[in-house]
Amino acid sequence: MPWSTVSSRAPKQVGMDHILLFVTITLALVGLVMVFSASAVVAGNRFHDSGYYLKRQLTWLAFGLVLLHATSRVDYIWWKRLAFPFLALIIVLLAVVLIPSIGVSANGARRWLRLGPISIQPAEMAKLIAVIYLAAYLAKQEDRLRQFSTELLPVLLVVGVISGLLILEPDLGTVVVLGLVTGGLLFVGGARVAHLLRLVPLALAAVAVLIWLSPYRWQRLIAFFDPTKDPTGAGFQINQSFLAFGSGGLFGVGLGEGKQKLFFLPEAHTDFVLALVGEELGFVGAGVIVLFFALFVIRGFQISTRARIPFGRYLGIGITTLIGIQALINACVVTGLLPTKGLTLPFVSYGGSSLVISLIGVGILLNISRDRQAGREETRRPSGRGWASRQ
Repeated sequence: MPWSTVSSRAPKQVGMDHILLFVTITLALVGLVMVFSASAVVAGNRFHDSGYYLKRQLTWLAFGLVLLHATSRVDYIWWKRLAFPFLALIIVLLAVVLIPSIGVSANGARRWLRLGPISIQPAEMAKLIAVIYLAAYLAKQEDRLRQFSTELLPVLLVVGVISGLLILEPDLGTVVVLGLVTGGLLFVGGARVAHLLRLVPLALAAVAVLIWLSPYRWQRLIAFFDPTKDPTGAGFQINQSFLAFGSGGLFGVGLGEGKQKLFFLPEAHTDFVLALVGEELGFVGAGVIVLFFALFVIRGFQISTRARIPFGRYLGIGITTLIGIQALINACVVTGLLPTKGLTLPFVSYGGSSLVISLIGVGILLNISRDRQAGREETRRPSGRGWASRQ
């Protein structure tokens, strides 16, 4: 990896990455426009206010941008110190949300906690907190992940506890994302490929059992292989998504002119917002969104590899991978390349918890790009025991 040649003798002060910030703000603003376009008719019918979802999304965006600015100013080393308290907190929240008298249920899932007029989704917080914990653990191990039982198994058990609580909600999509991010970080952290490969069949078997035991998941899987078999049932949503993309063609039918949002495409402003982009802005519009996410991932990895301490590198890679994988899965779902899952498109889909947590993650990445305290951990260690001495 390119960071092995970086010296840690003196911290270098640099400005934050403006390209990453520009990409994030652009995606969020595009999200505002598309959320309004996708939800105006539905909001008018349900709440007699066509701007209902837009107002809420705008409020969450303003709040998220404030937190983005705040976290971009907080030295990212603090997240390492708070990793275990945050981990304990999120486990408690994930357990509390399962209590029927406390957790809020919707569409057959219990995933939300209501705090006055707002609802929060602990599962969104769990993904970012898990990344922080994994980064702290890997930085502490410093490439000592060769033994499965003593070095790899403990972190897998922690991720397993979080995943188990998410399954009970149920939220298999988040578990899949968390598993992929965990595997990626463990690989970067020096885990043996043989150990990681042995986990793949176990993970696939667990997912297969969960699908087999859940009728609605089984129906989604059948619809994935043959969407036309049940076009008015399990295959309805993906078929409407296909119609949206097909109607859009190369340049789309025009902003606000889409027809699938007129009670045809379910969740047009949340999980399937990219399908509406494809209908109204065409292949070109959807392609630009995908390219922006690709640029986000590239810049995120560049920022991560330039960080001067291990924790910053792992944290940056984890956050970038988290957002990139979720965007990739969402795009694959709406185009029929993966079975339907309830995962939002980061920054673009309607949803306060997802938007705010994603913006906090970007704020942390921006602080890593500043690298204001680079090298501080290494210079405090005794001679011969620092990161630089191992190169």
